[in-house]
Amino acid sequence: MNDARRGRDMAEEPRSGAARAEDALALVRLVNGPGAVGAVLEWLARRTGGAAALISGAGSVLAAAPSRPARAVVLAVAELHRRGAPSGVTGGEHGRTVHMAALGRDPYLTLEGGGDDRYGTLLTDAARLLELSLRSEEYTRARYRMDQARAQGREAVLHLLVGGSVTLAHRVAGAMGDRLPGLLRVCVVESSVRDRSAAAARLERVAEGAAWIVPCPVRSRHLIALIPAEAHRWEQDVLEEMPECRIGASADVALRDTASGYEQAFHALAVARGAPGRWSRFNRQDGLAPLLGSEGARWATDLLGPCLAYEPARRSDPGADELLGTLASWLTFGTGAGRHLKIHRNTLTARLRLVEHLLGFDLLTCVAQQSAVWLALRLRSPHTPPTAGCPTDLPALLATPAAQTWARARLAPLGPAGVDTVCAWLRADTRLSEAAAALGISPPGLRKRLVRAEELMGRSLLHAPSDTYELWLALKALGEV
Repeated sequence: MNDARRGRDMAEEPRSGAARAEDALALVRLVNGPGAVGAVLEWLARRTGGAAALISGAGSVLAAAPSRPARAVVLAVAELHRRGAPSGVTGGEHGRTVHMAALGRDPYLTLEGGGDDRYGTLLTDAARLLELSLRSEEYTRARYRMDQARAQGREAVLHLLVGGSVTLAHRVAGAMGDRLPGLLRVCVVESSVRDRSAAAARLERVAEGAAWIVPCPVRSRHLIALIPAEAHRWEQDVLEEMPECRIGASADVALRDTASGYEQAFHALAVARGAPGRWSRFNRQDGLAPLLGSEGARWATDLLGPCLAYEPARRSDPGADELLGTLASWLTFGTGAGRHLKIHRNTLTARLRLVEHLLGFDLLTCVAQQSAVWLALRLRSPHTPPTAGCPTDLPALLATPAAQTWARARLAPLGPAGVDTVCAWLRADTRLSEAAAALGISPPGLRKRLVRAEELMGRSLLHAPSDTYELWLALKALGEV
């Protein structure tokens, strides 16, 4: 390497200030555009009639234009890096001059020109701008990875809350530097914006750090927000900020009841889609499970007993809790349970078949048995532990005065015609064509009636299975199915 040349300032090239300004402006445009490295190298090669490259101190050619640099150039960069020098000039092949400038400490931008032409200043300007561009890209990638990790952590906490693992959810949230509210409401935000990350960022900004925003793992247009109960006007602020969205909000629920809050918010969203204000809050009605007490808990334990007692043959196979968690997810999300649980659809089907075998049920097609298992999962709660005694059966539980009163109140908004429509639909195990034939109408006509029933009840029938189960239980209690 020519030590005399290396010692000189590389900015000795005879260029006018106007020419340098034009070159700098061109470089700024390139580094702010897509493919900055390749674009800058190609521009340098055209501008000088030489060859440009980006070479690491270890000797790897990261990019080049119009062709790979000679081995002598790579070795010169390696030597410059070994000495810790930020720049240098050396002779290349065929009497060409090689200018080198480091982007920070590594890699090096090189420019091999012909004859005695020297472009040290141009290369230095390009190196500084390209370094800023690369650092910006690196920061963007690091920020994206950090945001992804945070989003995945929040989704994991949401999974724990839905599964009832509140203590573990608190620990994970604490490790992330967050706190979970004791009393909250769950909101489901449906947005037409395809970029959910952008929509989530806007929600975070509106919430001012008070809300947990989690992209729904099942439904691609939904964001789930956990809002502290004391946060007022959050929904209204979001609607003003995002006029393309609709919001369903739950009633205020305890943290351990996040799963119920999500179901409430989903039902409220069905109402919000047709509401002028694009927002609806769940109209709380006491569910059936709290009315059945310890007898209901005994019945649920007996019904789920084969699953609760199941022990897998291999450690890698799902155990009782995992099977029941899969069943609960499937009853809530249907075929979307695979995305919710992050398992393959074949794995989901295999687990459901195992549960069917253990319980002796036809869960994939029979609404009656789905409804019974759904209620049993609701009753199997640490807040209502079973007491000693012989388990009763479902008809006896539904015949209690409290269950009868609940059933009549549950069906009251439908009216006789609505009850007949829903009865036919449930008797056909929610198959539209069979139910429509039984009613003597077309499947589209039946769908319109069911949409009307959704509006009357303020619940989602066609998209949220839980209300289907509740309606079947109410009709069963009154002897309609």
